Amino acid sequence: MKKLIFAGILAATGLTATANAQIQEGNWMVGSTLATSNFGLNSGAGYDFSIEPRAAYFIKDNVAVGGYVKLGFLKSGKGEATQFNYGVGALGRYFLSPGEKGVDNLLNHGRWFFEGNVGIGGTSVENGISTTGLDFGVGPGYSYFITPNIGVEGLLKYNGVTGFGNEGLTSKLSFNVGFSIYLPTSKAKEVANDIK
Repeated sequence: MKKLIFAGILAATGLTATANAQIQEGNWMVGSTLATSNFGLNSGAGYDFSIEPRAAYFIKDNVAVGGYVKLGFLKSGKGEATQFNYGVGALGRYFLSPGEKGVDNLLNHGRWFFEGNVGIGGTSVENGISTTGLDFGVGPGYSYFITPNIGVEGLLKYNGVTGFGNEGLTSKLSFNVGFSIYLPTSKAKEVANDIK
């Protein structure tokens, strides 16, 4: 019961936070890409949907570092090749402040950001291209905060895998749609101490 009360208080506390508080030092970001549209840059690459859970900690205001796991599967239709994508690694995200370098907030409820990742991963198309090795990506995105602690995100990203296989480098441009939940660590600790 205490855990349920703690979760309710944490959620209520999070909803009262200010719009800039979610990307402050000491907070956590957890979320996932729910839909990814990929446009292949190599012959044999295709269009797929995948899920990419991630978690990051704000080491200072506007800068988060953490990790990700990527898992994707594609079967275009009957008789089409099956494609499997996977990866695990580290990610970093930098949020632009309002007015920074001439960038304004869209509707004052969101933030532009740049995201980069590096890890190990691979892509494999049945009877087609395959690469396993260094998984990397970089691109700009935008997080629109539907509540002070929940952001719906769009991210345009260049993704690549280089290493071993019958293709030395596989790469693609992807448009990702997902969400992130921003957890204020300081508020969570205060609530936890109050419950004890």
